[in-house]
Amino acid sequence: MPLKADTITKDYVKDADVFADIFNYYIYGGRQVILPELLTERDSTKIALPYGADGAAVPVQKFRDVQKLYAAMTDGKMEYVLYGTENQAEIHYAMAVKNNLYDALEYAGQVEEAAKSHRKEMKRKKEQAETSADEDRKAPNTGEFLSGFWAEDRLIPSITVTIFFSSEEWDGPLSLFDMMDVSDPDVLACMDNYQVRLIAPAHMPDEEIMKFQSSLREVMLFIKYSKDKENLIKVLAANEARFREVERRAADVIEAITNSGIKYDEGEEVVNVCQAIQEMRKESELKKAQEVAENLYKMGLDIEKIAQAVDYAAETVRGWLGLSDDAQ
Repeated sequence: MPLKADTITKDYVKDADVFADIFNYYIYGGRQVILPELLTERDSTKIALPYGADGAAVPVQKFRDVQKLYAAMTDGKMEYVLYGTENQAEIHYAMAVKNNLYDALEYAGQVEEAAKSHRKEMKRKKEQAETSADEDRKAPNTGEFLSGFWAEDRLIPSITVTIFFSSEEWDGPLSLFDMMDVSDPDVLACMDNYQVRLIAPAHMPDEEIMKFQSSLREVMLFIKYSKDKENLIKVLAANEARFREVERRAADVIEAITNSGIKYDEGEEVVNVCQAIQEMRKESELKKAQEVAENLYKMGLDIEKIAQAVDYAAETVRGWLGLSDDAQ
């Protein structure tokens, strides 16, 4: 993804309303379950230290586009879920590996954080025990001590969704198995697959896109039809009320991805995308009129009759056809 488009889409998806909308659509079919105000942004940098063949530690740094922690009461207790997005303007043919690595690094990081927390707590209680009896101090068993993760510890689920900001169809693999050439069912039965959770407008019927409640609806609709001007005009007209008031960041995404030439002032917070409708309609009507005029001229009709047929001035028609003003 070009730097400009990458920066703009990342900034857009960081918005809590848009971010919640993505996962409310993907997980709950558009029902408003995830509340934006309960999302907390997290540092998307992940660092792991796998060991090389020589035993040396090799630092690895990975970056998610956006990640947020969701905390809400469920059945009387607090539950947490980590949601992450990857924004793509181009197809990534190893997306299953990329997202799988992000989730694995997330879980590895949680285990390490748990281990740090336990070590800190054991040190504190040990210091307390030196001055007072502490019969409640838990001693980890061998397995807990080695792993740093205790039997009652639990991981926070991590869910990653890829958003394809393009009008093209995604033809890349959508799972680890899709990236392999393995047909032996016994081998496959011993392996864990990883599915790419994908939002791609070209694969979505309009009624699915309409389940988005934020400006992501307008972004996805515009991108989907950005290379089909006739249908884009129809879609924009059918949703004119919302397209007259598109938030600035959404308009920035539309323009960065589609290069549609939407004009608006730098200081505008809300953009009237319907101005693009009028320009596209005029362009489409003009193109059709020129084609009709050319066909009628080839059939032998005179300029005046052609001008009447296409409802343009005769001198305009002559200009289209490359004729001088006195040509008949």
